[in-house]
Amino acid sequence: MKPVKVGICGLGTVGGGTFNVLQRNAEEISRRAGREIEVAQIAMRTPNPLCQITGTPITHDVFAVATNPEIDIVIELIGGYTVARDLVLLAIENGKHVVTANKALIAVHGNEIFAKAREKGVIVAFEAAVAGGIPVIKAIREGLSANRINWVAGIINGTGNFILTEMREKGRTFADVLAEAQALGYAEADPTFDVEGIDAAHKLTILASIAFGIPLQFDKAYTEGITKLTTADVNYAEALGYRIKHLGVARRTAAGIELRVHPTLIPSDRLIANVNGVMNAVMVNGDAAGSTLFYGAGAGMEPTASSVVADLVDVVRAMTSDPENRVPHLAFQPDSLSDHPILPIEACESAYYLRIQAKDHPGVLAQVASILSERGINIESIMQKEVEEHDGLVPMILLTHSVLEQRMNDAITALEALQDVVGSVVRIRVEQLN
Repeated sequence: MKPVKVGICGLGTVGGGTFNVLQRNAEEISRRAGREIEVAQIAMRTPNPLCQITGTPITHDVFAVATNPEIDIVIELIGGYTVARDLVLLAIENGKHVVTANKALIAVHGNEIFAKAREKGVIVAFEAAVAGGIPVIKAIREGLSANRINWVAGIINGTGNFILTEMREKGRTFADVLAEAQALGYAEADPTFDVEGIDAAHKLTILASIAFGIPLQFDKAYTEGITKLTTADVNYAEALGYRIKHLGVARRTAAGIELRVHPTLIPSDRLIANVNGVMNAVMVNGDAAGSTLFYGAGAGMEPTASSVVADLVDVVRAMTSDPENRVPHLAFQPDSLSDHPILPIEACESAYYLRIQAKDHPGVLAQVASILSERGINIESIMQKEVEEHDGLVPMILLTHSVLEQRMNDAITALEALQDVVGSVVRIRVEQLN
């Protein structure tokens, strides 16, 4: 059987790793795929010094790969929304299968891309788009296909997790750790996508679609970053038996789907609360399997390449199969996707951590308790600290029971209007994940 010919678009970190893994493990990969896989063309702007590409045809035009009649599978590793979208759609139009690690592309344009792929009878594989080397998409789409998935929760951005780990373990400030993350190459010069939750929301959008059988709806995901977190909150959470993680949560409810990324207190005895540094982890709760945890490297040259090549092997195995009988892109048959709505954050429900800075006057705590009680918000625990010397204020830390976000918004507005409350109330959501 003749080799399957592959074109790699982009020879950066992931592209270089993919090329190297394909070369180093060529025999093993061919045994698994049932056919030899040959890198027949590479599109790149600059050479990657870690790759020995001598003898492989090179072009600077990514679209030349998509239209090359010799190429069977296009591997898109250039990133971004625009050129990548045009490249993938052109490859599909030319009858080529596609493998991509581009979570932004899939989260924003996936519905369009998958519809075009179905029309042309080709496969678009995207395991590497979520959590790097962790095969979580395949696990949910195939390994857990017997389950009605209840919720998915994940630490799916290594940069944010590194920052929060350093803040907790070493008492460092957000700004200090971010500067180090940029120096180490964990964070970009513009870290917005990482620290504001946009990167994680791209990934969560994909996971939610596969878990619940809904169309991709990135524009409806709620995102909240970690830039305002302080070491004080990290330490108070620790004292209460919790750790703060930048968590993505997708949960099925009777009213709709919760789709949210934000700082979250998690009990410190949960395995996911102990995922540190740049590592990623995803918890999936199904009605039959219960909770499962997937842990590993969420980025990096060869961990991500591992998922790219695994997708490549899957595509090679399925190339000759009937398109109508392949595993659906989003786990459910296209005509069976649900219209279950994505809930606005105000309609989501969780427990809360509140930190209130108050003047050292009698009766303030009673006023706080009264405001919460009037709105049906039950207090689970209260921790009141000593007067802080630098400003004379008393920090009050409360944990509440689960409540609708809109009620908490109303309560916080009332709390901040109190004469003895100074500044904004810090609010962090709490998830038990049990």
